[in-house]
Amino acid sequence: MSLQIRQATILDLDTLAPLFDSYRQFYGQPADLARARHFLAERFHHQESLILLALDEHRAGLGFTQLYPLFSSVRTVRTWLLNDLFVAAHARRQGVAAGLLGAAVEHARALGAASLSLSTALDNAPAQALYESLGWQRDHQFCEYSLTL
Repeated sequence: MSLQIRQATILDLDTLAPLFDSYRQFYGQPADLARARHFLAERFHHQESLILLALDEHRAGLGFTQLYPLFSSVRTVRTWLLNDLFVAAHARRQGVAAGLLGAAVEHARALGAASLSLSTALDNAPAQALYESLGWQRDHQFCEYSLTL
């Protein structure tokens, strides 16, 4: 399989939206292609994220990762949150996720980031194994909390 990874644009919405909808379903959300499309369109319109898209030799979408810009006040540096990573079921275990992660690292470095961060489900052992095989380190210093509003 030939793999191309590039930064997505609003022109990729028809390719990205079904992948993003499948990603949301993977995490237990109901299928809603219109909602997925609208969410992505808003990110593009407001330039709020950077999306990297993996395509095969026929330009079919294989997966994506979405990065959000952040800053560390303590370290006084720019960082990026790798918030979403998804590979279509038929394209898994073929290097797509590793390719997307590598491209994310390259983009973050090129944009002057000091670090990338991500989180995954505690029971997602395959993802954790992949991250660790690529040099990502589990945080043992901080405990993360959230508040639903």
